[in-house]
Amino acid sequence: AGQAAAVPADWLFVESLDLDAQGVAHKPDGKVVFIEGALPFEYVSAHLNRSKNNWEQGTLTQVHRASAQRVTPGCPHFGLHTGACGGCKMQHLHTSAQIAVKQRALEDNLWHLGKVRPELILRPIEGPAWGYRYRARLSVRFVRKKDAVLIGFHERKSRYVADMQQCPVLPPQVSAMLLPLRALIASLDAVQTCPQIELACGDRVIALVLRHLEALSSADLAKLRGFAKEHANVQWWLQPKGPETVRLLDEGGEPLSYALPEFGITMPFRPTDFTQVNPSINQVLVSRALRLLGAQPTERVIDWFCGLGNFTLPLATQAGAVLGIEGSEVLVARSRQNFKENCAIALVNRPLAATK
Repeated sequence: AGQAAAVPADWLFVESLDLDAQGVAHKPDGKVVFIEGALPFEYVSAHLNRSKNNWEQGTLTQVHRASAQRVTPGCPHFGLHTGACGGCKMQHLHTSAQIAVKQRALEDNLWHLGKVRPELILRPIEGPAWGYRYRARLSVRFVRKKDAVLIGFHERKSRYVADMQQCPVLPPQVSAMLLPLRALIASLDAVQTCPQIELACGDRVIALVLRHLEALSSADLAKLRGFAKEHANVQWWLQPKGPETVRLLDEGGEPLSYALPEFGITMPFRPTDFTQVNPSINQVLVSRALRLLGAQPTERVIDWFCGLGNFTLPLATQAGAVLGIEGSEVLVARSRQNFKENCAIALVNRPLAATK
């Protein structure tokens, strides 16, 4: 009470942060206020622009006492202003604090939804804060008023595409391609009918899936091939309709894949297959899961929702047998193919056990 009396009555004290990166405060009458841009333990002022019976929502206008965890965002396109990129929500918060917020949200949900509390919480897995995002769906828009093409994430709470010159969370080579990609799409005959580019990075290949609503001319296809030659390790995939229509523009070349070197595994995949966004985290995740499981050569293990075999194949280097269960027939076929390909790899010390 003494602390509250020491500050002006119109200041709000931020108590916590929700998963939408909104600071959570309370008015003197007890009404909850959600504030974009505010961080826990800050005193702030906010412009309130939405009101309901039990809560209000607003945008940060001034920080009077800043959190020790507040940092300068690493991306020039991040912010609360009009036109800011909405791809990231927490760049103004230290990365370790971001993880702590997410862990707390998980604990709260376990209790509120399941009425359980964990006896032991493992230390969170952390990885690179920048250049980690190996999967992304980038919108493409030809803006007639600007006579220009924009490629990137949507603006905050908007259907418009942010005018992104760079993106530090994407791999550096991909970030450097954003402006050349804009120039490429602007030069196509199909400039107005290519709404999306989906990104899927492997260890050595960058796959770009171009969604096109009309057939591409031979001149456009030649420009795509020229772009791939100018930018190392880029391969184009075309998507005329749904995900099932995705195909490689030109067969051959190095396959899209990622490695799990600790287990001697290489995982080929298609850009439409589910893979983890952060490959560094994935390697640690697989290693930790298998270490905790401690599968023995005499044991049979079931991997539920096995997907491509991200856990199944490493498990097969330790257990006597592994059965992968997956609801998607496409992924079942892909996981079986990955098993066959990895059987051909010389795993001298840890041969793959039989899997189904």
